[in-house]
Amino acid sequence: MRLGPRPVVLVLLLLCAAVAGAGKAEELHYPQGEHRADYDREALLGVQEDVDEYVKLGHEEQQKRLQSIIKKIDSDSDGFLTESELSQWIQMSFKHYAMQEAKQQFVEYDKNNDGTVTWDEYNIQMYDRVIDFDEITALDDAEEESFRQDKKRFERANQDSGPGLSLEEFIAFEHPEEVDYMTEFVIQEALEEHDKNGDGYVSLEEFLGDYRRDPTANEDPEWILVEKDRFVNDYDKDNDGRLDPQELLSWVVPNNQGIAQEEALHLIDEMDLNGDKKLSKEEILENQDLFLTSEATDYGRQLHDDYFYHDEL
Repeated sequence: MRLGPRPVVLVLLLLCAAVAGAGKAEELHYPQGEHRADYDREALLGVQEDVDEYVKLGHEEQQKRLQSIIKKIDSDSDGFLTESELSQWIQMSFKHYAMQEAKQQFVEYDKNNDGTVTWDEYNIQMYDRVIDFDEITALDDAEEESFRQDKKRFERANQDSGPGLSLEEFIAFEHPEEVDYMTEFVIQEALEEHDKNGDGYVSLEEFLGDYRRDPTANEDPEWILVEKDRFVNDYDKDNDGRLDPQELLSWVVPNNQGIAQEEALHLIDEMDLNGDKKLSKEEILENQDLFLTSEATDYGRQLHDDYFYHDEL
């Protein structure tokens, strides 16, 4: 299932399209299994102008903004950050930056600045030309042929059937997982790709795709064992050996909740000095560098975004 190109700046990449690249990033992030905190900051502050901006922020201002963020994460105002509060904050951060990026893309794609993005404008942004295809004839170029599905998603996002997408519709097009009226389309698109026998479900065999065990091998390769485990333990909630539409949705839409929870638990494990399974302001300030190289502050990015540290959030 192809939900369109996405910049690799955010964690919210639909369907984790760059699995191989993610594996390489994992090696850099956790060499020999050890967490390398400065990798996170390098990932964010890789270009010189961003590094310079970070350096310009003095220690006193860093402390002020960080304490403001801590106060906002503490939703019940009890002076401690729990795993739940950290996880919810990180999920909110994911969504905020996904929406901000979509808004920036909207401006780039709206070539004539009329407040809408037409299908032709989207084509030109992606391919420097308008791809001409009908509903039947397949294109020779596989990448361009896969673009056909983007058009279906574009048309579904266009609620008012106008000549182009408004900003809200463009966000639905870029991030259908965030918009209720796109849910059915996401499920149907996944079924069209994976439900080979047309029964409305995805079996384990369909889930694994074209994989067939090497007849000379005694067992499946490691990656297949991992995928089978995910199918059984993560997605097939009713244990009937197949994924129904709602279970399918949990597979094809990234589980940001799981990512956020994992990061929250990691922070508490590393920073909780008294073993009470939550973080005080003092514990966070004691481990400020770790907190600023985590997803809780989007690797320090939130200190430069008044959406997060401003009092009115």
